[in-house]
Amino acid sequence: MSTATEPDDDEARGPLQRWVRDAIQNPQKVYRALFYSATGFFLVTTLFPFYWLLVLALTPRELMTQFSFPPTPNGFNPESFITVFQQEPFHLYVFNSFVLAIVTTVIVIFIASLAGYVFGRLEFPGRGPLMLGILAISYFPPAAFVVPLFRVFTGRTPVEIPFVDLVLFQPPRLLNTPGSMILPFSALFMPLSIFILTTFYAQIPDGLEDAARVEGTTRIGALFRVIMPLSAPGVATAAVLTFISVYNEYFFSSIMALSNEPSQWSPLVGGILSYQTQYATAYDLMAAASIIGVLPVVILVVIAQERIVSGLTAGALKE
Repeated sequence: MSTATEPDDDEARGPLQRWVRDAIQNPQKVYRALFYSATGFFLVTTLFPFYWLLVLALTPRELMTQFSFPPTPNGFNPESFITVFQQEPFHLYVFNSFVLAIVTTVIVIFIASLAGYVFGRLEFPGRGPLMLGILAISYFPPAAFVVPLFRVFTGRTPVEIPFVDLVLFQPPRLLNTPGSMILPFSALFMPLSIFILTTFYAQIPDGLEDAARVEGTTRIGALFRVIMPLSAPGVATAAVLTFISVYNEYFFSSIMALSNEPSQWSPLVGGILSYQTQYATAYDLMAAASIIGVLPVVILVVIAQERIVSGLTAGALKE
């Protein structure tokens, strides 16, 4: 009797109840479903903007309207990728962003390596609160620093001691120069790099550094000859994250680079927005410029993806 009623009970159950029963009996099926769902959602939300940019770049301008874009390219117009460089010196905007990103990354990695060595390998009073204070700076909104930095970079506001009227020095004028952007970038992206390198440097065995010290190497020499090579995934992670953040930054650049000419260090995003005027917006050129501008970062991430993944996941498991 029981065997005869089992099919009826199975049919009486709803699809959700049957799925729950199968999930309990075979949890691997649930894991695969969650994995494919998360992967599909990530691919759609990540790749769709690039697909949309490609559609806009290949659609002729006369076949698109301001409020209606086709889901697929309406025509084929690859000339927009050439017109980008003919209408505006877009290569100079890309060059400006590359220079700003590379110089900032070198400065950040150098200073963050020294700070990471101190926090990760030396014992001193107040180390925890000081590290917490450095990390707290990264949570400050960049807009909070714009007004004081702008006043200092104009060269008209001297740096003085409050309540004493003692002028320490008269800063030079840095507006429309790389320094007005590299200095804020370095300060904004330094805390994250310090935290990453501190975590990696603290995991290096003391015996390796002691062996280098016995051979006559100083602490600085041991840092750059032993600790940093052994912490290559962490250094690569901090460098790539800093490079990408600076390469895509526009807030400080739009304020500190007052001139509209690319020779005044306008960044990549400024070059993309240059195709938007008061009376018209060249969506095809803006899309083509966006694709060209993002290609170097994509190539960089593809090349360094193994080190980035190992750097972000290192220390997650304890042996």
